[in-house]
Amino acid sequence: MMTSETLPNQARPGPDPWLCLVDGPNPGAFNMAMDEALLEAAPTLGQPLLRFYEWSEPAATFGYSQSCAEVARLTPLRPLIRRPTGGGLVPHDHDYTYTVVVPPVHDWYRLRARESYRRVHDWLRRAFDRLGWRTDLAATAHTGAPGQCFARAEQFDVLRDGAKIAGAAQRRTRSGLLIQGSIQPPPGAPVRRAWQEAMRQAAEEDWSVRWSPFAVAAALRQRAEKLAAEKYSTKWGRI
Repeated sequence: MMTSETLPNQARPGPDPWLCLVDGPNPGAFNMAMDEALLEAAPTLGQPLLRFYEWSEPAATFGYSQSCAEVARLTPLRPLIRRPTGGGLVPHDHDYTYTVVVPPVHDWYRLRARESYRRVHDWLRRAFDRLGWRTDLAATAHTGAPGQCFARAEQFDVLRDGAKIAGAAQRRTRSGLLIQGSIQPPPGAPVRRAWQEAMRQAAEEDWSVRWSPFAVAAALRQRAEKLAAEKYSTKWGRI
């Protein structure tokens, strides 16, 4: 069980309502656009949302402030799509990807970036524990190739036998907090659906989360499609 020091909602009485969206495979530009659209909608949602999603094509994403030209030299994967969050280059194909969107009224929004990073990765660790699959959080940063997310580990990244398997990036605006994460599952890792269910169960057990399914309204999908076409499929967001 987590200690009170690690509970993000320890002052919240009773169940903590969260939304859950399970998306199918989508093109990379749409995946990034949907995350931005959800961040914009966070104040209206009024409660945190956990999104699981997949990729309909091999792709790679890179951090908001990274150079397109430099990233293009680091991987042969195409398309390359700029994320709305920071961090380094992340390959996507069979990885497990998720997003957490938090409105300003929720406790998580008030956390410092370092603490929200630790908490979301401790959540992953707890989910893997439920499946009998041991992981650890990096105690310190591990050096590696600059600009590539999984070539180096930051403090609190998720490790399996000393190797980084999960990383995340964040963005905080007046609308809310956006956390985008990727797990690169090594051989023998729990299957995607089991991991998703373990994530929900760990949150229920540790934070008294009460899940409600989230259906994407037509207006929200239209906003995501507009962002995908006008931003994430352009030279600003895609190579």
